[in-house]
Amino acid sequence: MPLKAAFMVPHPPMIVPAIGRGSESQIAETTAAYDEVARQISELQPDTIIITSPHSIMYADYFHISPGNKAKGSFSQFNAPQVSFEEEYDQKLVTKLCELAKKEDFPAGILGERNASLDHGTMVPLWFIRKYYTGGKIVRIGLSGLDLTRHYHFGQMIAKAVDECEVNAVLIASGDLSHKLQAYGPYGFTKEGPEYDERIMDVCSRAAFGELFDFSEDFCDKAAECGHRSFVIMAGAFDGHSVKAEKLSHQDVTGVGYGICTFYPEEKNEDRHFLKKYQEEVLHKLAIKKENSDVYVRLARAAVEEYVVHGKRVDLGEADEELLKSKAGTFVSIHENGLLRGCIGTISAAEDCIGEEIISNAISACSRDPRFDPIGVDELKWLDISVDVLGEAEDIDSMDLLDTKRYGVIVSQGRSRGLLLPDLEGVDSVKQQVEIAARKGGVDLDRPYQLQRFEVIRHV
Repeated sequence: MPLKAAFMVPHPPMIVPAIGRGSESQIAETTAAYDEVARQISELQPDTIIITSPHSIMYADYFHISPGNKAKGSFSQFNAPQVSFEEEYDQKLVTKLCELAKKEDFPAGILGERNASLDHGTMVPLWFIRKYYTGGKIVRIGLSGLDLTRHYHFGQMIAKAVDECEVNAVLIASGDLSHKLQAYGPYGFTKEGPEYDERIMDVCSRAAFGELFDFSEDFCDKAAECGHRSFVIMAGAFDGHSVKAEKLSHQDVTGVGYGICTFYPEEKNEDRHFLKKYQEEVLHKLAIKKENSDVYVRLARAAVEEYVVHGKRVDLGEADEELLKSKAGTFVSIHENGLLRGCIGTISAAEDCIGEEIISNAISACSRDPRFDPIGVDELKWLDISVDVLGEAEDIDSMDLLDTKRYGVIVSQGRSRGLLLPDLEGVDSVKQQVEIAARKGGVDLDRPYQLQRFEVIRHV
């Protein structure tokens, strides 16, 4: 039994009158659309309401599914403790979802609950739903820091669990849009804010779910959205089906975007396996890039593959002369599905030649970056690898002599030293570049520190 329907909804606490105390009138259009969603859910009489919330427990590399029989929550943190909830969890569906995740070795389950209370990303939708429909258990799911393909696949798993449990279920994709739509708003304005809102409402109103993968992490970060991963999970739950979508409302009067759409599955449609299509395109692009890679990147990839598959250091052998006779610091960066998967390097030469430098740093990047688990064999085909060869660092006495596109920066303070490469996605100002480098190196910018800049030759 597939999902009966899904709903894209926001979660502004102010929309609840006990919290808004009159200010909710600013978003009356959103309120009216939300009431319509709740009425539609009441007509469907679901046994289970699945809610994906950005404000539930969230981990960088794990999807948390709330455990137990039931949970309580209230809007006490918004000065309205009298508005409270006690919801029963659908343990059967949760158990099935955990079984599917375990079978696939997928990072999802009920471990690591830090706070059992219901979050406002869950309670705002419930406040509307419970006005019209008091039946149905819930399943509460948090998002993760994993890439969009993992979120889409998790949606596929949710749909499979619903089908195998033969439960009448709807899904609520809770999430606000951009938080940077107006200069007077609480988070200010960036041009990416209204761009995000326009794009996401267009995509969702057409149920063009394949286009959700086209939103880069950098773009979403600059727009300061909080719901994109919720919407991607929802899209995955409809994989392989035509979907009837309807936009009910979109408002941005508070500086934060609130969008509401409804989605109803129709017949099966082989043209709507969007994850499969996206992955085929990614593999095609990576194959072309791999074929056109220079000797630096080819060596880095060979070093990663040899170490991941066999646990051995690749033999440099009769490499190109430029890899054998020159010495320099290098950085090897590994990305997977648009997210950093490992990056390790040396500021100055630590090996006898650039070739050995690349091999050492490639092995470290795939297996010893403390921010990530070691890369597995099944990930190798998805990796995008680049190599930066560092020029000599020069002392500078002012940030005015930096350029984020041209120069990397080294920030030093005694024995503490942090480095950031140039021309990185999401690093748009010299101040930001220096702050990130200082944070990486444990440098206190409120105390005297030293700056150096360097250029790189980037091999992709």
